[in-house]
Amino acid sequence: MNSLGLNQQKTSNINDELNKLLANYQIFYMNVRGFHWNIKGNHFFELHVKFEETYDDLLQKIDEIAERILALNGKPLHAYSQYIQHAEIQEMTDVSDDINTVKSIRDSFITLIKIQRRVLDMSNDAGDEGTGSMISDYIKEQEKLVWMFSAYLD
Repeated sequence: MNSLGLNQQKTSNINDELNKLLANYQIFYMNVRGFHWNIKGNHFFELHVKFEETYDDLLQKIDEIAERILALNGKPLHAYSQYIQHAEIQEMTDVSDDINTVKSIRDSFITLIKIQRRVLDMSNDAGDEGTGSMISDYIKEQEKLVWMFSAYLD
């Protein structure tokens, strides 16, 4: 058992998956920062603001995930080379139009939700209510964002 009274092997496995999640959040965060800086076109004003709102939220979640890894006696990844190696979300460069930026954000949220569902299953199996609660909140919020970004694209 670890210091939180959870099975050490199970929390080690959760930490592995949380580090994959952290890597994906970091790549996603930098993509959205780039979209915020480089967006052009008729929807500049609304998307510029929305992208800032999105990357601010991602940054908060990055910190929460890293701190949860530490609470579970793990070590969060902290090098960009590690993020690239572990992330499913790909770096986006030179994207400045509304359709491709919004599609990338929607697809990235879909990827995060998929990973977070795995973490949620693992945390439920381990009796890790702290991780499960955090991840469940993320999923609920991001499912709505997938719907909203999809509506923009329709």
